[in-house]
Amino acid sequence: MTEQALARPAPAADRVVNALSVDVEDYYQVSAFAGVVDRASWDRWPSRVVDNTLRTLDLFAESGVRATFFTLGCVAQAHPRLVATIAAAGHEVASHGFSHRRVGEQTPRAFRDDVVATKALLEDQSGAPVRGYRAASFSIDRGTWWAFDVLAEAGYAYSSSIHPIAHDHYGVPDAPRHPFRPAAPDLMEIPVATVELLGRRWSCGGGGFFRVLPYGWTRGAVARINAREGRPATFYFHPWEIDPDQPRVSGAPMKARLRHYSGLSGMADKLRRLLRDFAWDRIDAVHAGALRRGPGDAASGS
Repeated sequence: MTEQALARPAPAADRVVNALSVDVEDYYQVSAFAGVVDRASWDRWPSRVVDNTLRTLDLFAESGVRATFFTLGCVAQAHPRLVATIAAAGHEVASHGFSHRRVGEQTPRAFRDDVVATKALLEDQSGAPVRGYRAASFSIDRGTWWAFDVLAEAGYAYSSSIHPIAHDHYGVPDAPRHPFRPAAPDLMEIPVATVELLGRRWSCGGGGFFRVLPYGWTRGAVARINAREGRPATFYFHPWEIDPDQPRVSGAPMKARLRHYSGLSGMADKLRRLLRDFAWDRIDAVHAGALRRGPGDAASGS
C-alpha cells in the first residue's frame, strides 16, 4: 500500500476526466453525530453550510473545474439562494435526500416520499432536472437494494450511493467497483473510487480517508485507476471538511470525533493539489455516454 506501488498522474493531454462531487450538509447534520445532535435541534445550531459551500465554489472556480453537488433538501429549504448559486456556476445539482436519514431507517414508502419531494424542491430552485442521488452515509446496501427501484420510479437517472469496501459504517464490499445497473434497469449506480491491492479493496474516493491518509496515497490510487484501468474515479467531500474553525460537538464518541475532525486544517490545500493533478468534471458530464445509453449498455464494473 505504498505510493511507489501506484501509478503516477498521466500527462495532461492523456488524462482521463474524473468525477468530482460534494455532499452539501452542515457539520452538525452528519451521521457520526446523530446520537448527540437531535434533528429537532438543528435549527438551534449556528449554520456554516452557506459560507463553506461558497468557499468550495471559489475553490472550484480557481481550479476551473465543475462538480456535482448532492444537496440536502433541508439545506435548500433553509437557504434557497444557495442552490441557484451552485447551478449558476455551471455545477450539477443532485439530491442527497431531505434530512440525511440513512436509507435503512426509512420504509420504502417514506423513502419514496423523501426522494420525490427533494427532487422537486431542488429542480424548482436550480431550474434544471435533478438526475442524481446519493444516499446519506452511502447507506444503500444489500438490505436496502429496493431503493434503486424506488429511485428509478421517481425519475432519477443515476445513484452514487455505494462505497464498495468493508467498513463499520457503510459499504458493499462485493459490489462492482465501476458503474453498473443494479436491480432497476433504468438507473445506473456510480460507486465512489476504490483500488484493489494486496488482495483487498482500498478507498481512494475522498472523505475521511482523504483527510487522514497522506496525499500521495490518493494521488497514486486515482492515477492507477486512470492509467491501468482506463476509468474515471469518483471523488467526494463535504463543505464542512474545509472548515477547521467549525464549532466542536460535545458528547460524541471518541471514534466519531476522530473521524470528523482529523485533517480539517490541511484539507483545502490537499484539494487544491488534487484538482491540479487530475482532470475533473461533474458526474453527469463524465458519464454522459452511459447515461444516454439504455439499460444493459453500461459496463458491469469490477
